[in-house]
Amino acid sequence: MSEQSYAPIARPPLQAVAAPNDGWKMLLKKEVLRFWRVAFQTIAAPVLTAVLYLMIFGHVLSDRVQVYPGVGYVAFLVPGLVMMAVLQNAFANSASSLVQSKIMGNLVFTLLTPLSARDWFIAYVGAAIARGLLVGLGVYLVTLLYAPPRVASLPWVLAFALLGAALMGALGLLAGLWADKFDQMAVFQNFIVMPMTFLAGVFYSIHSLPGIWQRLSHLNPFFYMIDGLRYGFFGVSDVSPWLSLGIAGSALLAVSALTMYLLNTGYKLRG
Repeated sequence: MSEQSYAPIARPPLQAVAAPNDGWKMLLKKEVLRFWRVAFQTIAAPVLTAVLYLMIFGHVLSDRVQVYPGVGYVAFLVPGLVMMAVLQNAFANSASSLVQSKIMGNLVFTLLTPLSARDWFIAYVGAAIARGLLVGLGVYLVTLLYAPPRVASLPWVLAFALLGAALMGALGLLAGLWADKFDQMAVFQNFIVMPMTFLAGVFYSIHSLPGIWQRLSHLNPFFYMIDGLRYGFFGVSDVSPWLSLGIAGSALLAVSALTMYLLNTGYKLRG
């Protein structure tokens, strides 16, 4: 019998596995793709909502309210609506992602990876910043149709936009760690994020409020982020932009420290 010759089996090439130090990049990419695949819902819908606010409030109050000299009410609304969109969407991105992973049961696959608490924080907050800034940019571009473009200081605009998105991304991650279902996450959204946003001077200057509400507004870190962004647009604000930067930065550090502590302890992640 003649011996049969067998051709060697072709083996697929080995693919390099990402080093542990690069793990946060893969998780960040996953989180960005998560909201980008449904961009109509996660980016276009919030932009439409902000434009509706601008059209309704601008139409009703444009001839009745002038907050800063030489600044029309419609133009005054733009920075507030941009920051409101940044804050709400950055929070929603990190919070909903973590809660959804808990409910679907696929969080365990992320827990099996050698990712550190810092990697988790960078990836989730980084994706939240990306979504918040994209929505904020979309709101600004659309509102150019209704108000003339005016940016007095681009560095201040970028600083407060990044600061606000990072703060709310960290707060959303904190809410996602605490909540086990969407109903619990809604507590943060409905009783903390929404009231603090609307009471931060999005549609008005806090100087028009009664004394007690003015004092309460000065305890709201959202006010300082919105007021700081307005300074970047118009060069005028209710308080010093340096004070706004310091308070918003302190809030970011405090929320980030608490979130990192919970991540390091595995709070509601490891059973």
